[in-house]
Amino acid sequence: MTRRRVLLCEPYATASHRAWAEGLAAHSGHDVTVVTHPGTSWKWRMQGAALTMAEQVDGHVALHGRPDVLVVSEMVHVPAMLGMARRSLAGVPVVVYFHENQLTYPPPREGPPDHTYAMTNWLSMAAADRVVFNSEFHRTEVLDALPDFLSRFPDRRHDHRLDEVAARSTVVPIGVDAELFVLPDRPPDPDRVPLVLWNHRWEYDKAPEDFFAALHALADQGVAFEVAVAGESFRVVPPAFAEARDRLGPRIVHFGTADRAGYVDLIGRADVVVSTARHEFFGIAVVEAMAAGASAVLPRRLAYPELVPTPEPYLYDDEDDLVRSLRTALTDHEGRRAAAGAARAHVARFAWPTVAATYDALVDQLSETPGPTT
Repeated sequence: MTRRRVLLCEPYATASHRAWAEGLAAHSGHDVTVVTHPGTSWKWRMQGAALTMAEQVDGHVALHGRPDVLVVSEMVHVPAMLGMARRSLAGVPVVVYFHENQLTYPPPREGPPDHTYAMTNWLSMAAADRVVFNSEFHRTEVLDALPDFLSRFPDRRHDHRLDEVAARSTVVPIGVDAELFVLPDRPPDPDRVPLVLWNHRWEYDKAPEDFFAALHALADQGVAFEVAVAGESFRVVPPAFAEARDRLGPRIVHFGTADRAGYVDLIGRADVVVSTARHEFFGIAVVEAMAAGASAVLPRRLAYPELVPTPEPYLYDDEDDLVRSLRTALTDHEGRRAAAGAARAHVARFAWPTVAATYDALVDQLSETPGPTT
């Protein structure tokens, strides 16, 4: 394979965004250089990073030469960045990778969505040579939402570009560290209390109140379990967390953000990982836990059905079904272990060495058929 030079720009380098950038750089067969900004102030990153990233790109190109392919996340305003760095990036094909999007992301509770950021996403799609989504659910949802979004504008609505953007779109998942797949299997122990894991952001869109309501219901029924509450927390924390800490008390074995070693230890001990998210475009936290050997209790919606084998015994439809599914997972130990083994085998396709090969093939394809000059 010819080694290509890839420049990857991620202006929101935290959580899954950072894991994606660093994972691809570590596992690609090409030479991937990562340029980042800290993962804070996402609105400012979407508005201002085009200029500051272009400055970094200019500096990199001056020292190391023009890349064969430019890869950016959806946090970058692609046409603005290409305009700012037009001398450095003329003719370089561009891939934009969508972790999330602002067309279908749930609006904040305090007000309606700001279409400024959705328009940034759309213009980036229209400018890029390839538009890559992290799941088929995500790709389909965005492409289905675009006609209605563009119809909101008074004239010259860009509809004629929809088909070509769809034709340039594809799906490549986020990779998962291969180390998680070699954690030891949990030996059968009917006397061990099963551990339930929450490893998502502590924000409203992950619906933590639904997760904790299910745990409270099972605790009231006398079901044996322990719970580890990990994930990234922010300045404003939903009140359900403090209430759960009080009510679940001695059942809690971990509460708060964990460092990498602590996180790997938690997912290596977890028996069940649960999501109650109101939106999810991929679900890397769930994939990591399944790769480490946990069974998953997930909503039968969003991207989750793509992550699990068919049939999956613990996909649920509503809050009552969540309680039933979680109770079954916690009390049917043999069934839970069987489901966990099947899930672990199913998500092996998300290991970075496998996923990186798909990215590398895309880079090769674009390098052989470069985009138009600026």
